[in-house]
Amino acid sequence: MPPHNRTGPTPTVRCGRGRPEQGSSEEGSSEEGSSEEGSSETADNARTAQQPESGNGAAVTQNADDAALPGRKPASELRQTGQPVKDGPGQHPHRQGLPPDRSQAILQAAKHVASVLKKGGHDFALVGSVAVYAHGGAANFQHDADFCIRPEDADAVAATLEEAGLTVYAPSEDWLLKAKCLDQDIDLIFELALQPVTTELLSRATELSVDSVHMPVLAPTDLLRSLLAAFSEHHCDFGAVLPIARQLRERVDWDQVRREFDDAPMPAAFLYLLERLEVIAPQGGHR
Repeated sequence: MPPHNRTGPTPTVRCGRGRPEQGSSEEGSSEEGSSEEGSSETADNARTAQQPESGNGAAVTQNADDAALPGRKPASELRQTGQPVKDGPGQHPHRQGLPPDRSQAILQAAKHVASVLKKGGHDFALVGSVAVYAHGGAANFQHDADFCIRPEDADAVAATLEEAGLTVYAPSEDWLLKAKCLDQDIDLIFELALQPVTTELLSRATELSVDSVHMPVLAPTDLLRSLLAAFSEHHCDFGAVLPIARQLRERVDWDQVRREFDDAPMPAAFLYLLERLEVIAPQGGHR
């Protein structure tokens, strides 16, 4: 709601006693003396004491009667703007070093897991929304960070992550492991695009810098293949994959994608949508 604008002059607020009623001269003299005392008291209360400058160079002023009010701290004891609040009993602890938002937290977790896997000498590749970001897409991370590993390496990878202090567990799905890193979910996938992760697939990964940490990232064509393979009658969210296809369209071998999914109705429908939106050229034509 916009502030109310006054149409008249700003009223004057008077401190101290008002003017006395007309009466005897004695009453007037008494009231005049009281007025002088009130004026002196008002002047004393209005006087401010200049405090020493704080650590950041800002001067703090204190009203003279602040300390006299019950339950009120003097201005010199109040926290200056910009100073951190110290944790106290019952307060949520402030954990130093946490990223400022969820996307940054997922990115930090992906970097940490990749560093651990690299030190352990494991073959892997970054996949999912963080991989799209690594290829130049938007930082629109979904719910976790995803890595693909070979099925035969799952136990060794889990042991390496546990030695690094991460929690690793097997969910009900039998095609991946899950882990926790910096309070974020990590998926370790060993079946991608309905096929087991192979050495050939990992060999096509590209070494990229992901927020200053180098790691293998799944190739753009393989990345789109994995997303289209997930389409089914129960899960067919074109809206989530469409911006990814737009961002990676110049790096994807669309002829290879068409050959693989030509007989699959859901991926074929998505490819047709891309053609109608002029994201990709029609089959056999040029965009």
